[in-house]
Amino acid sequence: MTDFSLLGEAAYVVFYILYFSLIFSIALVIILDNRNPVKTMAWILVLFFLPVVGLVFYFFFGRSTRKERLISRKGYSRLRKRPMAEFQAQLSLPVSKDQHILMGFFRRTCNALTFEGNALAIHTDGASMLLDLIREVSKARHHIHLEFYIFENDATGRLLRDILIDKAREGVKIRVLYDDVGCWKVDRAFYEQMLFEGIDAQSFLKVRFPQFTSKVNYRNHRKIVVIDGKVGFIGGMNIADRYIKGTSWGPWRDTHVKLSGKAVYGLQTAFLTDWYVVDRTLLTGEVYYPKMREKGTVVAQIVTSDPVGEWREMMQGIMMAISSARKYFYVQTPYLLPTEQILTALQTAALAGIDVRIMIPKKADTWLTHKGSFSYLDMLMKAGVRIYLYRKGFLHSKLMVSDDRWSTVGSTNMDFRSFEHNFEANAFFYDKETALALKNIFLEDQKKCMFLVPKMWAARSWSNRFTESVVRLLAPLL
Repeated sequence: MTDFSLLGEAAYVVFYILYFSLIFSIALVIILDNRNPVKTMAWILVLFFLPVVGLVFYFFFGRSTRKERLISRKGYSRLRKRPMAEFQAQLSLPVSKDQHILMGFFRRTCNALTFEGNALAIHTDGASMLLDLIREVSKARHHIHLEFYIFENDATGRLLRDILIDKAREGVKIRVLYDDVGCWKVDRAFYEQMLFEGIDAQSFLKVRFPQFTSKVNYRNHRKIVVIDGKVGFIGGMNIADRYIKGTSWGPWRDTHVKLSGKAVYGLQTAFLTDWYVVDRTLLTGEVYYPKMREKGTVVAQIVTSDPVGEWREMMQGIMMAISSARKYFYVQTPYLLPTEQILTALQTAALAGIDVRIMIPKKADTWLTHKGSFSYLDMLMKAGVRIYLYRKGFLHSKLMVSDDRWSTVGSTNMDFRSFEHNFEANAFFYDKETALALKNIFLEDQKKCMFLVPKMWAARSWSNRFTESVVRLLAPLL
């Protein structure tokens, strides 16, 4: 009996030595990866205080893939050949020096080209966006490219799917790209029906064992549509009923834009790059980049960011934009979990006397991230940032505008996940007319908000403060 007890104790000792050696080794790998120090500390804390949960979460969500190459330089150069020729044929763009610096940053870090002469239509509700999308899809003659984080099997999803099937039967080539994690709950038969009808529907970075742990954390959050290479859509809306009907506590407020003009080349390049990642087919023909005349007066640049590049393009660009603000900087975001750099930039701008306003939903669709968002409000308000809580439903809009001369709409949230882990896409606009239009949308939404008074916020319960602070420790991992 004693021998068995000693054997059991020895087994326990060996197990714990191996177990904690594994944790220590992973912690060492995280440290040597030279990540954001805040993120590094968050992972180490999770590993040591919740070792079993920490190990599982690290293998699923923690490993970095920044050094991977999804597409070769040669292949990407072929994709950009025609847009680059059109870009170089332009005369000097009518923008300020500060705008040129931001444009140049995006061009150097993510090869984003800027085009003038675009037309823009702004949608602030799902119904109008869907109707406009259906209208443009019905006009397609050669190809339709759709890329969404969520393409749901519900009334809205089936409506669009059936319209796409009709176009496929007319001979229009249709490619659909959806995120594998974003559409986990969607029955595969929904997409198989598209495939059966000749629509090429594929998921982005399929999450399957044994590759599961290397892909689940890097998701394609982009919302892009390109029709015949001439018209495109980009913004925050996916294809699902809730974007039309809203939530149980009110309407769904979002922002999406339709673009006509050469800026669509940027949307096309983003889509075809992602398509190459999943299909390994490089589509570079002239039919995907047709010749276009000027459609309007909007100066636009399509900016993409991803977790596998050398730079954090979107985060760094937004930092530059905040720092260059001279009068005001307005932000709408459903999730406010800013990196230390963005947080400091917002505080610095407010302390310098810039009118910085941030609008987030009063009630959100995700309890954990919403609690984390609330933990940042104290220090923002102390610096002079004005906080507005949107009360009429759920605010899912990702909108920024500054100084009546710069604005952006897209898929990027003001959080770690968008800046560090997701494949994102935003349209940046460098003209007064668009900036004023988006500013007015922000100010109209402000009427439906509760202005957060610092004294009132400071009076919230101790339990709320504690919960928010605990969740904030996990902010870099959410």
